[in-house]
Amino acid sequence: MKNIALIFLFISFLSFLGDMQLHAQEVPKVTIREVEGQYNFYINETKFEIKGVGINYVDGHDFEALSKAGGNAFRTWGTYNACEELKAAKQYGFMVAMGINIGKELWGFDYNDKRAVAKQLKKVKSTIKAYKNHPNILCWVVGNELNLLFDENGKLKMVNPKVYDAVSEIIDFIHKEDPNHPVTTTFAGVIDEHLKVALERCPQMDMVSVQVYGDLETVEQRMKDTGITKPYMITEFGPMGFWEMPKTSWGREIEEVSGPKADGILRRMQKGIINNTSGKCLGGFAFEWGQKQERTPTWYGMFHKDGNQTETIDHLTKVWTGSYPENRAPRVDSIQLKGLKSVQNIYLKPNQKYTARVFAHDPNQEDVLEYKWVVSKEVVVRSEGGEKELEPPRVPIKIIENENGSFTFISPKEGEYRIFAYVYDGKGKVGGGNIPFLVRN
Repeated sequence: MKNIALIFLFISFLSFLGDMQLHAQEVPKVTIREVEGQYNFYINETKFEIKGVGINYVDGHDFEALSKAGGNAFRTWGTYNACEELKAAKQYGFMVAMGINIGKELWGFDYNDKRAVAKQLKKVKSTIKAYKNHPNILCWVVGNELNLLFDENGKLKMVNPKVYDAVSEIIDFIHKEDPNHPVTTTFAGVIDEHLKVALERCPQMDMVSVQVYGDLETVEQRMKDTGITKPYMITEFGPMGFWEMPKTSWGREIEEVSGPKADGILRRMQKGIINNTSGKCLGGFAFEWGQKQERTPTWYGMFHKDGNQTETIDHLTKVWTGSYPENRAPRVDSIQLKGLKSVQNIYLKPNQKYTARVFAHDPNQEDVLEYKWVVSKEVVVRSEGGEKELEPPRVPIKIIENENGSFTFISPKEGEYRIFAYVYDGKGKVGGGNIPFLVRN
């Protein structure tokens, strides 16, 4: 019996080795090639053009909706939920630009601490070994916006060059351990000096990845001006960033309403990615396929917290499939409070009656729109670099009237607030906008 058991164990071991070898043989080789003046990803011998979004799993991960919209790829910022993400990628046929989370000086990681850096490298090595053979990996993205660091005046400053020494060591390990997938790191903006230092330390990087919002419109010329000859990805693009928008006189960022916001993303996407003539642009990932709080709960997410989809998804669907979805999101063109727009610095007195109005319509001309209004306080502690930010509490207010996009209410006590309009079509789509206002005597 003992001999039979040993024979069975040996056969099982041989079978396991065979499965591992077969699995390794099935791993597609991803390369970046220049063909007729244009760089592209190739999976084995097949060209792969990115139709991608950024997915931070905890912010939302409607993979089915991405598939229906025509998407074929997503990027992550870490491997915390890699098993679930790769399972979905295999199910829907997505390729994944897998993020490898490493420390940022912005958030306190010290690259002069050799022990911390060595510990980080050890963890990264385990991660690469764990996922390198998955057939839906497109590339590795080591760190996120490691160049983002501010001085005491809030101005950008240079990070410790040892940041990129650590990145270089990680890239070397990946190239040796996993020759099937290219490697990159991402940069906040196109900042010539930042890119120069990084590439001096990491010349073996397979492509450069930049993250641009308003600057997507001029990214082709900006990258050309750097003199960088490597291909590049746009690993984040989306609405105008809060740092790019006007502020109220009391320092609160003004967010675009959903219609102009979606149009701006589409226009910049066409200029910076689709019509990019440099031959070096590999495509990009729209930010963000989910919902997150950053200055407001609606600034960046393509979904609202309740799962309703915005007009931005409609535009991406048109780009990726050639046609808009059958049911389109409510179109919101503007919002006013006291007859004024956000840029006009709206001051209210406490415990007084005021009216807000949102101007919206249904592109399908068949849905009855539903309007929801919310007043909330402003963010107390503003995050930097995408760090977690607490959504401020809603404020209970007395409502006088709420009908057909018009909302009359009694103003709260003194303080900084924001009023939100949400416009629903009852079929899973939403539009909206908000206005910051200051209550004072």
